[in-house]
Amino acid sequence: MAQTSGNASKSLYIQVIAGVILGALLGHFWPVMAVEMQPFGEGFIKLVRMIIAPIIFVTVVVGIAKLSNAAEVGRIGLKAIIYFEIMTTFAMFIGLIVGHVVQPGTGLNIDPATLDRKAIARYADAPHQDVTGFLLNIIPNTVVDAFARGEILQVLLFAVLFGLGLSRMGEQGKGVTAFLDQAGGALFGVIAIIMRAAPLGAFGAMAFTIGRYGIGALAQLGMLMLCFYLTCAIFIFAIMGLVARMAGLNIFKIIAYVKEEFLLVLGTSSSEAAMPTLMAKLEGLGCGKSLVGLTIPLGYAFNLDGSSIYFTMAIAFIAQALNIPLSWSDYLMILAVLLLTSKGAATVVGGGFITLAATLATMNGKVPVAGMVLVLGVDRFMSEARAITNLFGNTVATIVVARWEGTLDVERARRILNKEEPPVITQA
Repeated sequence: MAQTSGNASKSLYIQVIAGVILGALLGHFWPVMAVEMQPFGEGFIKLVRMIIAPIIFVTVVVGIAKLSNAAEVGRIGLKAIIYFEIMTTFAMFIGLIVGHVVQPGTGLNIDPATLDRKAIARYADAPHQDVTGFLLNIIPNTVVDAFARGEILQVLLFAVLFGLGLSRMGEQGKGVTAFLDQAGGALFGVIAIIMRAAPLGAFGAMAFTIGRYGIGALAQLGMLMLCFYLTCAIFIFAIMGLVARMAGLNIFKIIAYVKEEFLLVLGTSSSEAAMPTLMAKLEGLGCGKSLVGLTIPLGYAFNLDGSSIYFTMAIAFIAQALNIPLSWSDYLMILAVLLLTSKGAATVVGGGFITLAATLATMNGKVPVAGMVLVLGVDRFMSEARAITNLFGNTVATIVVARWEGTLDVERARRILNKEEPPVITQA
């Protein structure tokens, strides 16, 4: 059974690679036809998003219901938030340093008066939530509304409360727990079916991106993209590598373990597309059902390492392109503002640009909000690096929190990463 599963995983891996390559070729040589492939990519992502809320619900409820101590829930959540804040702050700081030292926008000499604000009006004029609004938005109007809209944090809140209520029922609640546990197995079966369409989804998304924007668009802002991709790579292999080593594991083997999810994110530019299977793999590594169920959804809202690097680097680039000097006090203010604004827009569609607009608006006009139009053209190409960095960031975060909790068997995890032992889905 394990061999069959391994063969299927390898086959899917190869098919997704083929889908990405074929999509890129179609987009480059037949762009008009490639743009018409967009529904394949969007359809696949919608299929995955359809199943995310119920999977989070059953995973968290079953995990919490089986915990012997309900205080573990708060402790795990607090540790995860602390880790997220440290890593995202560090990511923002690295983005500022690289942007300041490399100066990717220097030499463009763009006159701020020539900027067309219409192109970014829907982001700049969008209402931005403050921290209070963001926290209140975690509470759904109704439970049904949370599931209907697919709001991850709202579903997570209800799942935690429902799991705690179920755990207080003792023996009477075991029947419901067993039912939800079996339902979870069925939901992951649905994911296995949906994943068969992953190559087609990756093909459609990549074909649309290259066909719509063209590889030639990369040349104009090539230095910014090169700096961003290299910074993300350094953050993954150096910073996350160090953190993984402190947890007792090797970052390269962790990346190899989630290679299917990596390719899926690369092809679709959406880290959500890999969320369900990533949760299953981290459970298989020994991180625990309840811990994974809490950490991963929280991470998708609060642990956006790739987005954090992008925010600070993009602001530095815009200022340099417009010949606007920024002092280190300006950079520190940007960092302080982003610590708040990046959380407020974490789960909003187009949240990256809304966050940029909100941050620039706090600088008293020093860097015009209309400057965002300078990165609008290549934002789609940089979204892959953001999503991949976010994926690996949440993978490592879950491992670190599990090690911090003392529930991760490091030796067993090493054997699994070395393919000496098959992963086994844990129950709590």
